[in-house]
Amino acid sequence: LQLCRRNLELMHSIVYAAKETKGVCQKTFSDMRWNCSSIEYAPSFTPDLIKGTRESAFVYALAAAAVSHSIARACASGELPICSCGSAPSEVPGPDFRWGGCGDNLHYGLQMGSAFADGAMKSSKAGGQATRLMNLHNNAVGRQVLIDSLETKCKCHGVSGSCSVKTCWKGLQDLSEIATDLKSKYLAATKVTYRHMGTRKQLVPKELDIRPVRDVELIYLVSSPDYCTKNPKLGSLGTQDRQCNKTSVGSDSCNLMCCGRGYNAYTETIVERCQCKYYWCCYVMCKKCQRTVERYVCK
Repeated sequence: LQLCRRNLELMHSIVYAAKETKGVCQKTFSDMRWNCSSIEYAPSFTPDLIKGTRESAFVYALAAAAVSHSIARACASGELPICSCGSAPSEVPGPDFRWGGCGDNLHYGLQMGSAFADGAMKSSKAGGQATRLMNLHNNAVGRQVLIDSLETKCKCHGVSGSCSVKTCWKGLQDLSEIATDLKSKYLAATKVTYRHMGTRKQLVPKELDIRPVRDVELIYLVSSPDYCTKNPKLGSLGTQDRQCNKTSVGSDSCNLMCCGRGYNAYTETIVERCQCKYYWCCYVMCKKCQRTVERYVCK
């Protein structure tokens, strides 16, 4: 609360980050049994996001990245009076471009984003010590993926679209790209346990507890349900009535999505624009076409 009151100008960016986290998470996992639908109830999390599962690992990492991402971009766009563009890169520009433009202010985004995302975890009221350490670790993984997403972006200047002068700056990838990287880490997440190592307790991999937890891996404490059937105690909404892909062999296939229960087929009529023509100058005229598609939903 103190942090929020001292930084009221950041609240718009943080609200935007929360909305982005929800939308991007649901889109990234739309092809999985767990489709991030439980994030709808935030901040009243369901058990799958409280008990230290790999799903909560992903959500915390993505949310931490999103807050820093949102603040860094708000600085560059001029929305925040307390910060501006990121500092010019220290590396020497190439022969065909020069540094310029307004890069995302990753330094300020990380500074304020980590203060906000990690602040609650440092309170004794934020669950058990093992869960707090897990969430802090996964927050840091999310921010590291954000840092790794920083790339060189350029804009051409010149007569009639020529690229006689090219200005470049450092910008962050979209949050959806960061979520895709975090999804890979989610699928390869490491189960950990909280135990004594030497003189103090820490999180160590459950299966390989002779090595420390790596800074680049998401970690979780509790195994997830299979999300096949509805179970409020576990935070599982089940996959009944979820749409599936009959021809896929991936996680969105009807066999995997429906957990072997089978599926129902139905047809849907879609109306869309078609046969569009451009008329000089300057409008487009289209016809409306109908087509029927077959959909499949889990029993």
